[in-house]
Order: sequence, then structure tokens, then C-alpha cells
Amino acid sequence: MAEASTGIDVSLPADEVWQLIGGFGSLPDWLPYIPKSELSEGGRVRHLANPDGDAIVERLIAFDNAARSYSYAILQAPFPVTDYVSTLKVVDNGGSACRVEWSGRFTPKGVSDQEAVKLFQGIYEDGLKALTAELAKKNP
Repeated sequence: MAEASTGIDVSLPADEVWQLIGGFGSLPDWLPYIPKSELSEGGRVRHLANPDGDAIVERLIAFDNAARSYSYAILQAPFPVTDYVSTLKVVDNGGSACRVEWSGRFTPKGVSDQEAVKLFQGIYEDGLKALTAELAKKNP
């Protein structure tokens, strides 16, 4: 099993950041790579589309609003991995500061561990850069 993770420090209260990213269907609000998200099964499954129109289906497997964290598994995606589980969380650093962490574990399929790690490391890093840009627009 391979792993990738990244994090960013944000100069905003954790609750404010969680308000933007904490909804399981909220990816299009801050992640340009995902222009569309539709929830089903009572909000536990999200159907996403990337800019190429590829379907991505993910299942929410854990949600903790108080801890500002959720974990999900990929059910269908154009990625060369299986057994993918990821967690997105916002850690309160006190006052008006927090840390956003995005991590995942997966089994590469048809590619090396290094290639799969590089792919998801890039997705997470680009995603958190996009989050930083969106937060800057909302809090100039």
C-alpha cells in the first residue's frame, strides 16, 4: 500500500475553513478540477466529473464535524489505484490559524508505487493551492 499527504497552514479560523470544505458535496466550491458534484444515498455518495468528463464516484466512510474531518473511498475513477481511502481535515491551531491536511492510502494498479504517489501528491498539493486561492478571494 502506498501513501501520499500534504498540508497547508491557513491564517483563518478552523471553523471558517471547514465551512467551505467540510461538506461532502462542496468540492466544486473550492477545487477547480471538480466542476460538478452530485450527492446520492442520503449524501453518502458523491458523483463527480473532472474537466475531461471522466466519472469519479466516492463514498463517505467517516464524517466528524466536531473534529472537522471526513474520510472517503473511491468507488470508480480513472486513476491507476485500488483500495483508495483518503482523509481531508482542518486542524485548529488556535485563534485565527489552522492547518488543512489531505492524505490518502491506496494500492497502485499497473503503475509503480512512486508513480501513484506522485499522482496523488500532485492532486493534493494542487487542490490545497486552489483552496488557498479561493480563501484569499473570500478574505481579501
